[in-house]
Amino acid sequence: MSHDAGGSAAGRHERRTGGESEDRRCGRRGSPASGRRRRRDLARRLEEARPDAVFIALHGRWGEDGAVQGLLEVMGIPYTGSGVLASALAMDKGRAKAVFESRGIPTPSYQVLGREEGVVAVELEPPVVVKPLCEGSTIGVTVVRESADLNAALEGAREYGTEVLVEKFIHGREVTLGVIDGEPFPLVEIAPEKGFYDYESKYTAGRTRYLCPAPLERELSEAATRAGCAAYRSVGCSGVARVDMMVDPDGQPWVLEVNTIPGMTATSLLPMGAAAAGLGFDDLVERMLAGAGLKT
Repeated sequence: MSHDAGGSAAGRHERRTGGESEDRRCGRRGSPASGRRRRRDLARRLEEARPDAVFIALHGRWGEDGAVQGLLEVMGIPYTGSGVLASALAMDKGRAKAVFESRGIPTPSYQVLGREEGVVAVELEPPVVVKPLCEGSTIGVTVVRESADLNAALEGAREYGTEVLVEKFIHGREVTLGVIDGEPFPLVEIAPEKGFYDYESKYTAGRTRYLCPAPLERELSEAATRAGCAAYRSVGCSGVARVDMMVDPDGQPWVLEVNTIPGMTATSLLPMGAAAAGLGFDDLVERMLAGAGLKT
């Protein structure tokens, strides 16, 4: 088995911790693992290693957007997670949301701003969420509550890509659903100490509480689970994925995005949901690896 932990620079913290956790798991279970940073000669390295399968632990561009999945397809090397199309589609938040809408899956109103479009092109009224169109790990995300702050938010998002997603902000509770092979895990509620679940809240110890199973009424939990599973299917996911949602005060779940390479530290959200379903971290990784294959 080869364990690939490269990708773009933006998701470096999560890749490192996730890759280290999977390396330890592989060592415990007797599988040789080699954590690798992305290199231009990845194809040559894979050719030399001739792995039976690749466990993908990449975040951000090149790793989560279908690029490395396409390389592995061409080389005929089985790999974990979603295929080229599902990975690329989920990474592009605008196109993913268009798919959600076409399938009747509730998702907040949004617009995509191109390279040359600025504040005057924004049609949505604050509060809105501004984020890079193709990025993850809450990188470059800002909640804008006043129009005067919109330009700075757009500039911040454009540090990670020229296209920007502007999305209606949904007041309510944030929940996430882990899914493996189409089967949902219990929901996790994300409760930041204060404000928005941003990069600091995500990676600073003690800044956020995670409640699993999420303390939701049964009907609401079932509705959110249905919406999450529908989003997973709509973009054609396989293996594991995580669906992030907001639940408004009226009990309506809103799908924000699908993450095809969820964080895989021992305390990440997907393993948390798996544990609540009785699937420990080592067994989760083993099941993911057992599902490795070619998707086309």
